[in-house]
This record gives sequence, structure tokens and C-alpha cells, in this order.
Amino acid sequence: MWKSQTRAKKIFLAAGFVNSWLHSGASAFSLRNHRLYQLGTLTASSSSSSSSSSSRGFCQFPPLAARANNDTESITLDVNGVNAIHNRNPDAEEVESKANLLSEVGLDASRFRHATKIPPMRTVSPFDVFCNRELRMSGIQAIGFDMDYTLAQYNQPAFDLLAFEGAKEKLVQKKGYPKEVMDFEYDHSFWTRGLIIDTQRGNFLKTDRHKYVRVAYHGFNEISPTTRKHLYSKTFNKVISFSEKHFVNMDTLFQYVDAHLFASLVNLKDEEDYDVLNLKTYEDIYREIRECVDLCHRDGVIKDEVARNPSPFIVKDPNLVPMLKRYREDGVKLFLLTNSYWEYTSTVMNYLYYGERVDDELQRENKWLELFDIVIVGSCKPAYMLDPYLNLFRVNPSDGSLLNTDGVYEISALGLNGFLDKGKSKVFQGGNWQHLHAMLETRAGDEILYVGDHLYSDVLRSKRTLGWRSAFVVPELVEEMRVFNSNIPIFKKILALRRMRDELDDYANKVRGGMNGKMSDDDQNRILEEIEKEEQHIKEKLGCMFREWHAQFHPIWGALFNAGYQDSRFAFYVQNYACLYTSQATNFGYVSSIHTFRTSADVLPHDRLLLDKENFRFAEDETESSLPKSDQDRTDIDAGN
Repeated sequence: MWKSQTRAKKIFLAAGFVNSWLHSGASAFSLRNHRLYQLGTLTASSSSSSSSSSSRGFCQFPPLAARANNDTESITLDVNGVNAIHNRNPDAEEVESKANLLSEVGLDASRFRHATKIPPMRTVSPFDVFCNRELRMSGIQAIGFDMDYTLAQYNQPAFDLLAFEGAKEKLVQKKGYPKEVMDFEYDHSFWTRGLIIDTQRGNFLKTDRHKYVRVAYHGFNEISPTTRKHLYSKTFNKVISFSEKHFVNMDTLFQYVDAHLFASLVNLKDEEDYDVLNLKTYEDIYREIRECVDLCHRDGVIKDEVARNPSPFIVKDPNLVPMLKRYREDGVKLFLLTNSYWEYTSTVMNYLYYGERVDDELQRENKWLELFDIVIVGSCKPAYMLDPYLNLFRVNPSDGSLLNTDGVYEISALGLNGFLDKGKSKVFQGGNWQHLHAMLETRAGDEILYVGDHLYSDVLRSKRTLGWRSAFVVPELVEEMRVFNSNIPIFKKILALRRMRDELDDYANKVRGGMNGKMSDDDQNRILEEIEKEEQHIKEKLGCMFREWHAQFHPIWGALFNAGYQDSRFAFYVQNYACLYTSQATNFGYVSSIHTFRTSADVLPHDRLLLDKENFRFAEDETESSLPKSDQDRTDIDAGN
């Protein structure tokens, strides 16, 4: 039986709570606001609903400076905002400014003692939780976690090499590939998430949010812009959707191994003469790579080595257990939903629970199960969220044996009255979302928050199909924010130069359309030619600067969240399907279980221009438009001013 935990009032007046709150950084920031804040262009907005009373508590972890190998100082930045970790209080002028704001909107500033004294700066960190869609934690009844690359982070390339070496051996011994395959060397740094693999052509693509291919490689060789545009733009007057079967999205870090093997074999097929490869298409090669890598996950090549000595492969996180315990103490139901099977799940979770490899007898006790209300292994996501007819089995934790349940037609029996009685295993294999909802006794999908690392299986599918609230784990965020922060000066110059180019283009439009016959054709053509040359020089310089900027993130694929000047495909899906995103799951330990995440307001281009009062003004009608109407305007243009 589940025991309902009364949400009694708790008063958090202790300095420890205040310190944890100031270190939480859990305000609601929309996607890429982690960059906008670094640029210092936004003012953070955070809910104060967690002021003092609630049964839901707060996870008090070591300060952020103690996290991530004590290296957060290099990747944090003070920006305008609230909940500051700052070395000074607001001065009298800043207090007066806040008081004036309250008065201007009709609020009595004297009644807002805390609001007027909020520190003027706050620290933005990769360990913040960023928000794309408003979410009230007080409305979340259950939080679910994926295991691999979510609760359990793996050391790269050590963990990848287990699959890479095992798959090479299987390709040679079982599939008859040339023995030269055994000489392939793995380099995980060549890859990034968010790419698309064209298995039909042996290509790797990075696209922007509009499906325009910005970077393309064939194997390890870059494809020229002309060939890239020929292959992926204006093809038979049809826009490629990249949803066709031969396109594979690299949504998880597990796929680095597949990508590297595929690129290596593409090059080997192209550059050498092997009958076994000549008779195979690129699609055949990719399919057989997938078969071999999958077999490594099933036959013990990976799990046996990890079970023997987990420390080289699994990252220990001392904040994991305290976070999970705190949420359970606060009355939040917790579940683990993973595609890994019981034996491997038990190995990994025991290591995370104890922080070390324990003996077999202690491991069989599986004390980590106390952290969860329900554990589902072998879930077969995303089918788990799509197929209502998948069977549910109960797992015996002591030996991993399975016991059939009554199935979907008896789903009403899965409630808490008996099915999860004490003494019965709360570990299951397979099933589908209907079983889970019944066991959790949730009324709607939006009462569930699911935290995972797979953009499709964990985030997109759970939200689009079931209405779950989603949190996406992006380990790359740590490095992305560090690099962005260190390259802010060049980024600001790029923005300024782009604005100059836009204004130059608008100026040319004045010349073309606003002369009213007052300028000779020769003068008009001369000025337009000069403008075209200036614009071309700026364009070339912008291209050089932006390539340099992108290369700081990744020498081949550039910034994870950008493709050219646009959001990348990866960023598009994060923004549209991840309610929240953060660098690691345990960052939720800094979030009160009653915290409200709020996103910044969406602004379209016309409003964005109007907000920039320093560079733009509003013309209420056509007579006030920017086209040159006055003699002075025409004189300025004619003079080239």
C-alpha cells in the first residue's frame, strides 16, 4: 500500500535553506536563455512561491563550486537577475529603482521589503534548470527517470570503447568484413549530437531548424557546398523532411559508436577494393553495424565488463541519492523507466547507490530500490509510450526471473490496493504507459515529469503522445556555456556587424524605391554598386568570423544549439518538446518540490525591433516610414551620407 504523506507545513528559516535557494539557479529560463543571460540582455524572473510553508522540502547539496570537479567558477557568469550569489547588496540607487518600478505599476513599494532588496546580479551556471514551458512542481505527482546517460552518466570514451571494440570483432568474425576493420581507432570527439545520418548515401548532416543542411560529410570527408546543395536542396522541387527511413537521427550519446564505425566503413568502401564491401550498399553496412552494436549490449561484452569493475565507466554523483530521498520525503512518487534489463540495471544502480563496487551478497539486496516507488526495466521505449498491448511482467530481484501479470485487460487491478503491497516486488519488465498510470494512480499525463537524455524516446514521444511534462538532460551544456561565455566579445561583434549589414540593405532599398525621380539613373546605379561592394565585404567578414566562432565549440560541427545563424535542429526539438532542460539530472536537487518554473516572454521580430529603442523608432503610418521623402533625405543619399 502506498502511504499518503501529509504535506505538513515546514518553515525554512534556517540559513541552510537560504543558501541552497540562492545556489539553486532554478529560475525559469527559456531555451538559449542560458546564452541570452550570458550576454546580459535579460532580467531573470523566478517564482517566490517557495517562501516558507509547504510539506515539500528542499534538497540541500554542497554549493555549486563543489560540483563538476570543482570547476564551476570558470563557467559561471554574473548577470542581471534574482537569487544572486553575489558579494554585495543592492545600493540605495538600485533599491530606489525597484521601488519606483513598483510605484509606477500601482503597488505600494513599502510593502515589498524583499523585492526591493533582491541582489542586482545572479550567477548563471550549467547546473541551473532552464525552462521552455511554465511548470509548477507543486502539480507534479510523480517524477520518472531514465537510467543510462540520465541518472547514470558514462565516461567517454572508455564506455564507448566497449561497444566499439566488440562491434568491430563481430563485424569481422560474424559478418565477414575485412580484417582491416580491426585497425579502426575510435575518436568520440569527432561527433556531436543532433546530426542526421543519411544511411543511403553514407553522409552525416547538420541541419538548422528549417531543415536546411549547413554542414555535410561523406564518411570523414567534407562535402563541398555545391554538392551539398545539389543533394539536399531543391531536390525535385520537394523539401526533404529527413523523416524518411534511411535518415537516422543522432539523438543520444550511445550513437557515437554507430556513427564512427559507419564513417570508417564508408571510407574503407570508397577507398579500397574489397568484394565483401563492394557487394553491400551503405544501408546494408549501417544495418549490420546496428546489429553488432546491439548484440554487444545483449551478450555481455558491455555489461560483464561494467559489472566486473564499474569505476572506469560510470561517473559517481554524490548528489543522486540525497536528491531522490528528498523528493520521496516530500511526497513525490518516483519511478525508474529504462530500456536496460534488470541484471544491468541492478549493477549500475547499486554502484550509484553505494558509490563503489560492492560484493555480490550486498548487491543482491538491492537497497537502492528504496529510492523508487516503481522500477520498470526492459521498457522498450518508445514503443512503451505507443503500444497499449505490450505485456507487463513482475521481476524477482533476487534472480531476475519473470512472473506474468494479468495483462492490459485487467489494468484496473493494477491500482495500489494489493498490486504493490509490501512484500511484493515493485520491479517490472515491459508493459506500457497504461500500467504505469494505473500503478501511479495519476489522473492525467501532465501530473508526471519524466527526465531523460534521448530527444525522441524520452522527450518528444512522452510529451506528444502522453502529455507528460518533460525534462531533457544535456551534458554538453557545461562545455557549450563555457565556450559561449568565453567568446561573447566576438559574438557581440557578429551581431553588430549583422545589424550593420541589415541596415545597409535597408539603405539600398531606399535608394531603389524612394527617389521619386529626383536622382539620375547614373547616380542611383553608382550608389547601388558601392553599397553592393560594401555589403559583399561585410558578408565575407561575417562568414569568416562566424566560422571562427563555431569552431570554438567544435572544429567540424560547430555550436550544438546553432547551425549557421539559425537554431540547429537539435535546438528546435529541445525548445519545442523539452519543458525543462539541464546538464545533469541531479541539478533538480537544487529545485524545491513546490518551485514554479516560468519562461521568458516570446517576442516576434517586429516587437523585438521596437524593444530596441536605441536603434529603431516606430512609424505609425506610411508617411512616417523610413523611405526618404524629404529633400534632406534625398540630399543625404545623393551625397553618399
